[in-house]
Amino acid sequence: MSLALDVVQLSRLQFGLTAMYHFLFVPLTLGLAVLLAIMESVYVMTGKEVYRQMTKFWGVLFGINFAMGVATGITMEFQFGMNWAYYSHYVGDIFGAPLAIEGLMAFFLEATFIGLFFFGWDRMSKVGHLCVTCLVALGSNLSALWILVANGWMQNPVGAHFNPDTMRMEVTDFMAILFNPVAQAKFVHTVSAGYVTGAIFVASVSSLFLLRGKHLELARRSLTVAVSFGLASALSVVVLGDESGYTAGENQKMKIAAIEAMWETEPAPASFTIFGLPNQETHQTEFAVRVPWLLGLIATRSIDQEVPGIQELVGHAQEHIRSGLIAFNALEKLRADRTDKDARAQLDQYGGTLGYALLLKKIRPDIAQATDEDISRAAWATVPRVSPLFWSFRVMVALGFFFILLFGFAFYLAARSRLEKARGLLWVMVFTLPLPWIAAELGWFVAEVGRQPWVIEGVLPTFLAVSSIAASDVWITLIGFIAFYSALLVVDIYLMVKAIRHGPGELEPDASAPPLAVASAAE
Repeated sequence: MSLALDVVQLSRLQFGLTAMYHFLFVPLTLGLAVLLAIMESVYVMTGKEVYRQMTKFWGVLFGINFAMGVATGITMEFQFGMNWAYYSHYVGDIFGAPLAIEGLMAFFLEATFIGLFFFGWDRMSKVGHLCVTCLVALGSNLSALWILVANGWMQNPVGAHFNPDTMRMEVTDFMAILFNPVAQAKFVHTVSAGYVTGAIFVASVSSLFLLRGKHLELARRSLTVAVSFGLASALSVVVLGDESGYTAGENQKMKIAAIEAMWETEPAPASFTIFGLPNQETHQTEFAVRVPWLLGLIATRSIDQEVPGIQELVGHAQEHIRSGLIAFNALEKLRADRTDKDARAQLDQYGGTLGYALLLKKIRPDIAQATDEDISRAAWATVPRVSPLFWSFRVMVALGFFFILLFGFAFYLAARSRLEKARGLLWVMVFTLPLPWIAAELGWFVAEVGRQPWVIEGVLPTFLAVSSIAASDVWITLIGFIAFYSALLVVDIYLMVKAIRHGPGELEPDASAPPLAVASAAE
C-alpha cells in the first residue's frame, strides 16, 4: 500500500470520526431549540409558571449540548486546510461561501442570543424573551441550512464550472447552489431528524422522572409536548426522506443502486429489497426478500421508469471516462497554448466528464495512455461498498418507522390521559434514548459513504483532494482528536447526568456564570 493511499485513508478516517462525533450534538441542538420555543410560547400565552420552569430546565441541557457542538465543530473547518488542501484550493470559491455565510448569519445569531436566553429572564419582558428563544431556534436551523447547502453541492455540483485558466472550479450561479434540490431535501430531512432526536430526549428524561416519582408536573407536561412534537416530526422524517431518496435517484444513481444492492437493471418498476446478503465479489444478493414495485415508486415516482443497476452504471462510467480523457487531453493542449481554440472547444464539450478521467490517476500517472483494462478498473471504482450501505439504510428506515409507532401510541394514550400510567411504555421511552442518534449517524454514513469515490460527485475523486503531508502527521492529529473528543464526551455525559439528577428548580442561572457552569452550580 502506498504512502499516498495511507494518507487518503487516514484523512478520511479522521474527518469521518470528527464529523460523526460532531453530529452527535447537532440533532439534539436542532430539536431542543424548537422545543424550547414551543414551551416558552405556551408560557407566554397561558402564564403558567410550570412552562417557564420547563423552558429553563431543558434550556440548561440545550446549553451544555450547544457548547459541546461548538467545540467539536470548529476543528472540522480547520481540517479542510490541514488534510484537504487541494480540495480547498480547487473548490474553495464555492464551498467557502456557504460556510462563511453560516458563520456570519447563523452561528453569530445563535451564539449572541443564547446568552440573552440564559440571563435575560428577569431583564426582559415575556414576549421579548420569547423572541430571543425563537431567534436561537432560527439560528440553529439556519446553521444547518448553510452547512447542508455546502454539503449538498458536493453531492450535486450545480451552479459552477471548471475554469481552465485558473485550474479551479468557480461559481456561475449562486442561486442554483442555494436552491440545489439535493441540498434542500437534505436540509428538511436532517432538521426533521433533529426534531425527532430532541423529542425522544425530552420524552426519555420525562419518562424517567415519572417512573421515579420526581418533578411530576414538569415531567407530565414535557412528555405531552415531546410526544406531540415527536409524532409530527417522525412522520415528516419519512415523508422528507422519500424526497431525499428521489433526488438521489435523479442525481446519484450509483448511490441508490448500491443502497439497494441492485446489480442488474430490473424491468420497471423495480422492486425494493427488504432483506438480503449482498456479495460484492460475485455481484449478487443472496436470500433476497423483495417488495414488487416499491423501489420504482420511491426512486422515480412512476411505474414505467427503470432504476439502473450497478452493472449498467459501471458501463456508463466507462463511457464518461473515455469522454473525460478527451477533455483531459484538450486541457493539456490548452495549458501549453492558451490560444488553442479547438482545444478549448473540446474542453467545453467534454469538460463535464473530466472528473471521471481523473479516476485513472489512482491506477497510472500517464492517464492519456490508459488501456481498456485501466478504464474498466476505474469504472468499477465508482461502486461504493455495498453491504455497509445496504444494512445501514435498512436499520435507519426501521428505526424511523419504530419512532412513528412509538410516538403514535404514546400520543393516543396522552390524548386519553393514560400515558403516565403506562409504565411499560415509559420504560420503552427511557431505553429508546440512544436510538435517534444511531439513526442519524447511519443516515450521515449512507449519504457520505454512498458517494465514494467522489469528494465532489463526478468532479473530483477523493484520493486527489488530500494535502501533501506525511501519514505520520495525520496519525498524530488523529490520535489527538480521539483523546480530546473522548474527554469532551466524558465531560458532556457528566454535565448532562448531573443537570438531570438535580432536576428543575435548582438550576436558576447566575448572571455571572457561563452556561456550562449552570449545570454544576447546584450541589
